[in-house]
Amino acid sequence: MAVRNTGSLLLGLALLLRTWGAWALEVNMEDRVEVHAGVSANITCMFTSDEGIGGMIIRWLYFDLKGSGEKKELYYQDPTVREVRQGTPLTDRISVSGPGERGDVVLTIHNVRVQDELEFICVVKHLVGEVAEGRTQLRVFDAPDRPTIEGVTTGLSVNDIDKAKIGVCEVKNGYPRPNITWYRNEMPLRNSDDVEVIPRVTVESSGLISVSSELHMKVAMEDKDSKFYCEVNYFVPGMVRMMETDRISINVLYPSTVLTLWVESPTRKIKEGDTVRLHCAGNGNSPASFSVGPVNGSQTEVEKPYVLVLEKVTRGDGGQYQCSSMDMETYEEISKKITVDVNYLDPAVVMPGDTIVLAQGEEMKATCNALSSLPTVTTWFKDGEEVFQGHTLMVTLDSAGTYLCKVTVPEIEGMETSTTLQAYVKGPPRITTEQDTEIEESAGNSVELRCAASGFPSVSITWSTADGQVIREATKTEMETGGGAESAVRIQVDSDITVLCNASNAYGSDALTFSIKAIKAESAFPPKKIKKEGSGVVIAVIIICILLLAVLGSVLYFLYKTGKICGRSGKQDLTKDPSTKDDIVVEMKSDNTEEAVLLGVNGEKLPPGDQ
Repeated sequence: MAVRNTGSLLLGLALLLRTWGAWALEVNMEDRVEVHAGVSANITCMFTSDEGIGGMIIRWLYFDLKGSGEKKELYYQDPTVREVRQGTPLTDRISVSGPGERGDVVLTIHNVRVQDELEFICVVKHLVGEVAEGRTQLRVFDAPDRPTIEGVTTGLSVNDIDKAKIGVCEVKNGYPRPNITWYRNEMPLRNSDDVEVIPRVTVESSGLISVSSELHMKVAMEDKDSKFYCEVNYFVPGMVRMMETDRISINVLYPSTVLTLWVESPTRKIKEGDTVRLHCAGNGNSPASFSVGPVNGSQTEVEKPYVLVLEKVTRGDGGQYQCSSMDMETYEEISKKITVDVNYLDPAVVMPGDTIVLAQGEEMKATCNALSSLPTVTTWFKDGEEVFQGHTLMVTLDSAGTYLCKVTVPEIEGMETSTTLQAYVKGPPRITTEQDTEIEESAGNSVELRCAASGFPSVSITWSTADGQVIREATKTEMETGGGAESAVRIQVDSDITVLCNASNAYGSDALTFSIKAIKAESAFPPKKIKKEGSGVVIAVIIICILLLAVLGSVLYFLYKTGKICGRSGKQDLTKDPSTKDDIVVEMKSDNTEEAVLLGVNGEKLPPGDQ
């Protein structure tokens, strides 16, 4: 009874002291502790008491702010007992240390989860009943995965009345909830009359949060070059971080407001015979129909890339062409016109005609030109060589012959035309041949003779013998050589014969003689190469021989004067008589006598004593 009364007395005394404020118990804790998921979180409870830190009862509780809102005890400790309460989500992952010398008790939560984001309460009670408590909120953070973006692949028309879906951004497995903001060309997009952002939030079984955001908006033509992306803001202990998605573009469909029509090929000026490609294009890309054709003719509907091909154009294909485009949604039509010039070059024409005839000593002008849509250059050629540049050529007796007149257009390579001019000079024929006129041939064989005669007007050729007997006349084909005639005849050689090639026209005649000598077959030699024009060569050879003999005589005279020539055996040496004149003597010997006679320079016969 006495003990019980004593205990009651002490309890009453303690209550009295508490009432008077003689004891003081305080608990200090941080407002929040922030940690990454998966690590350990330390929550410290600091308490002080005027009676020291011994003999205290310490309890740890948690308060589920997002759940039921009730408090649950995690841990109990008094001077004799330390106990982790069973049946809580944290039972297997907590530990408590302390109190230490400074009155600190630390609750450690291992492998923190996002579900551990709770308010933790530390309750400290003195044995005499004094109670104090503190609270700390545990904040858990988990960085999300990298965000993704997916844009629509279909075309979006500017004519659509409703807002069109642009794309979807998504970020997964973050905590707390990440925030998504849409951007167009670095400018944020917010909900407005033309823009609508639809977010969706999903809480995963792990407690992590996934967020998606869908952008809808009315597109304009300018959006064809726009870049869209998303910015994701997420929380980590003590700060906010940011990530961006890739940039995407959208396919904006808009009608053409301007058309372009041009000649795609050829790239140079167009000429008759070219294949022309007319290309039409608009500045829009919405579905539309295109047609190209002459302004006053039928239009041809063309498919993309909207090209009209004109094969082998003529000057009649030139003129204005038009491209028309009609939008398939609005049915609005626009058009564009261009002028197509087809350049031409008519055949060359020579005036006064392609054949001119000159009289002896006469001159004549020949003009060559061609009608063209572009400036031209006229060039005259003769025998493959350029002889004159200009439209008008002066033809004289010396310049008669066949000319080629070529008219070109310098601005277009390969654009040219040409014609010929035949200039004749009136006069008698002249016969030429490349064959030997003196021929030796084996008897019994035949020889082909050829001759050509030039002259105008038409020359006729006949073959005859020396006595005037006609062998044959040239055929019409043989005479059609342009200002002359050519003919050939085959002669049977049985004996010596003379054959004449006779040419004649209105202004005179000419003849060429062939002398054929018949020889026996065993002594036959190849025909001598003697031409009518070969007499000059023979004369040259004779002159050269005379010059050589003169040189040889001079040498012999020099040797004689120097005494270097001795007489023959049995003959007396030649000496010089001082009493005689400076005579030059020559030994003359006849084939019929052995007598030798020395003649003086003047031709007199010397006496035997002087020989």
